Amino acid sequence: MTPEFYFTSLVIIATPGTGAIYTVAAGLSGGMRASFVAAFGCTMGIIPHMIAAISGLAALLYTSVMVFQLIKYLGVIYLLYMAWVLFHGHGRLSLSGQETDQKNKGQVIRSAILINVLNPKLSIFFFAFLPQFISAGNGPAFGQMLELSLIFMLLTFMVFSAYGVFAASVRQYVLSSVAVQSRMQRGFAIAFAGLAVQLAFTRQ
Repeated sequence: MTPEFYFTSLVIIATPGTGAIYTVAAGLSGGMRASFVAAFGCTMGIIPHMIAAISGLAALLYTSVMVFQLIKYLGVIYLLYMAWVLFHGHGRLSLSGQETDQKNKGQVIRSAILINVLNPKLSIFFFAFLPQFISAGNGPAFGQMLELSLIFMLLTFMVFSAYGVFAASVRQYVLSSVAVQSRMQRGFAIAFAGLAVQLAFTRQ
């Protein structure tokens, strides 16, 4: 793999988006374990986009306005739902001070996966980004695409986990003040709503 691939991937992954914001919120609400669970879920949410890019389905998404719009607006609706949950301070990401239990762990993973699955920009990103690093002299394109995708997923998990660990490290400070909790929850709600609006105006 070229250094350019690692550098570009890290820049893209580290740029705050829905997955990073969700992981930070999970770390604040449920602690260290929840942050790793959220990072894992967000990483797993990349798999359908990876498969789409490798199999060529991303090309259909890129050319079909109807399919793209359908997935896009499902993602918008889900992000607005997450914003509503956070704004009203209840649900799996409420800052209640309780550690994530087994039941909530499944909810966090499902939400994290859905956040990335319902983002058509990821499929188009994989479709447009990965082929730039395919070299004719390095073997079959399928194998190279798969390797690049897995490396991208590993980097995603590492970066999101770092975000989550940081969030978990300041969790007690956040939980010690009701005012800080309220501001944080509303801030996350506004962030998700903003990302929903951004996605709604995204074009192919």
